[in-house]
Amino acid sequence: MADHPLPDSARAAGRRTPPTWAVLLAVCAGQFLVVLDVSVVNVALPSMREDLALSATGLQWVVNAYSIAFAGFMLFGGRAGDLYGRKRMFLVGLAVFTAASLAGGVAQEGWQLLAARAVQGLGAAVLAPSTLTLLTSAVPEGPARARAIGTWSAVGAGGGAAGGLVGGVLTDGLSWRWVLLINVPIGIAVLAAAARWLTESRATTGRRLDLPGAVLVTAGLAVLAYGIAETEAQGWEAPGTLVALAVAVLLILGFLLAEARSRAPLMPLKLFRVRSVSAANAVMIISGAAMMGMWFFMTLYAQNVLGYSPLLAGLALIPSSLAVVSGAKLAPVLMRSLGARPVVLLGTAVAAAGFGWQSTMRADGTFLGDILGPGIVMMAGAGLAGTPLASLAVSGADPRDAGLVSGLINTSRTMGGALGLAILSTVAASATAGADAPEALTDGYALAFRTAAVMLAGAFLLGLLWLPRERRRTSTTAPAASGPPTTDQAAQEDSPGINPTAARGDTPGAAPLRQEG
Repeated sequence: MADHPLPDSARAAGRRTPPTWAVLLAVCAGQFLVVLDVSVVNVALPSMREDLALSATGLQWVVNAYSIAFAGFMLFGGRAGDLYGRKRMFLVGLAVFTAASLAGGVAQEGWQLLAARAVQGLGAAVLAPSTLTLLTSAVPEGPARARAIGTWSAVGAGGGAAGGLVGGVLTDGLSWRWVLLINVPIGIAVLAAAARWLTESRATTGRRLDLPGAVLVTAGLAVLAYGIAETEAQGWEAPGTLVALAVAVLLILGFLLAEARSRAPLMPLKLFRVRSVSAANAVMIISGAAMMGMWFFMTLYAQNVLGYSPLLAGLALIPSSLAVVSGAKLAPVLMRSLGARPVVLLGTAVAAAGFGWQSTMRADGTFLGDILGPGIVMMAGAGLAGTPLASLAVSGADPRDAGLVSGLINTSRTMGGALGLAILSTVAASATAGADAPEALTDGYALAFRTAAVMLAGAFLLGLLWLPRERRRTSTTAPAASGPPTTDQAAQEDSPGINPTAARGDTPGAAPLRQEG
């Protein structure tokens, strides 16, 4: 698949090509916003609950409404960018995201906030897949592009890490509404910059949009998460719960049937015949299900049990945020000597140990023993496991499918996290039985972390049995290309969120791999 830039108004008027720094600034600002909003609301949750009278289930949907829409429509957003233009979809997605942020910031009822968060996620899903392609189209291949992609990757990681601190500062200094309203002036500024500086491009493909597939998978997973959450309020045998779960199964089966019959499927099912793709995505779903709840429950524990302010809770989670970045940086170094599969297993085991440690939390806990120590271990393990999982997922797939597989593993992580949060919230609520005393809340949070540790143990066992082994190539074998992706490579059909070098399976410093089994 090839890209061809389309003349924008500036070039048509004979103006100079926009400077690289301007393009980089606009694209990275958009990427930062959508990644930030996955985590920025966490420290504001107690304030939202008090102001809008949200239930415990409502709180989890403040996070899940965004995550499910974001992940469910991400592959669709990548395809839309291919067909209708990456700049156009960037602008449309950012406009939707900004408008939804305003609606959420002024919400007066809980349902209004949840609806705004879902629309935010849709806007993010349209915007995010275009960012990397727009960047690589604007920066010539070579060291400059490598530096630009490094900046793009760091901004993505930094957005997630900064969420707790930014949310704490805004909630403590202004109100919870500003964790959403802050997106409005920034979004408008980025829209103006992107309209002026970005150059249009699209893929030369005759494929069409698979809207039914995107709607079915998103609706199916949303209803499934709702059904899981309803088990806490009504029980597993209640009619409302059974109906929701049955509808979810039907929607997901409808999605699989639609993909099997579609000429241009959103998610080609043939990809799952490749062992590395199916195994890595299965491990990623389970790992994501366990790990996303960490930020949710740690924020609630810090504020509802230990009495931290939103700002202090955000500051308390900074070491954990840095740990996940450090783990991701260490992973390629370890992959060079150990290989991808052992690093996945190591990271998963470390994370499971951290979650087990966190499950010993106490109502009169301390920052060092109940937040700092276990938080660093949990997130360092998460960082270690993520990069080699992405590498394994694409290493056995056809190179033409690298962009699609990259988007798929990212979707698996986010979707797994959304479903996992629904499960773990239900588990925590079953332990508290409606009580709000610090001891009861701690028991519920501890049970959620204990359950997550068991889930990670299952992910470890699954990876041990299913992930393919790698056989090192000899030094005389010509290494795979290790430079930054070309425009054509980066423009493959969907490339949201995953580090581009890891997504291609040629993590810097790691020897090329061949799979056995």
